[in-house]
Amino acid sequence: MEKAEVSAKQIERVSRMEAALVRLNDAIATVEGALDTYEQMWDDYRALDKYYSGKAWWEDLEADNQGLLPEDLPRGVLSEDAAYDALGDAEALRERLKEIALTSRVCEKHHLPG
Repeated sequence: MEKAEVSAKQIERVSRMEAALVRLNDAIATVEGALDTYEQMWDDYRALDKYYSGKAWWEDLEADNQGLLPEDLPRGVLSEDAAYDALGDAEALRERLKEIALTSRVCEKHHLPG
């Protein structure tokens, strides 16, 4: 059986699709890792939300204002903006993921590109 010739166009197509496969697999691994982190972050979110909205945060802030906490103790959590912004960013991320999931479902249902 004689081998058929392969065109430069076919070689270029296989090369492009191989690169697409590699990028897709890399992206899947990255997103899976990010989603694992996303799932785990909600434990910290709940703990921070409870702390920030409760009595303990105020007690710790007052202790810091009185100079009772060690000077070398990291205390970004006692900044109102840091905790508030982190909690807000987490909520915004949750909404973004919901939108992505919704868009993906709608596109899939109607055979549209995602």
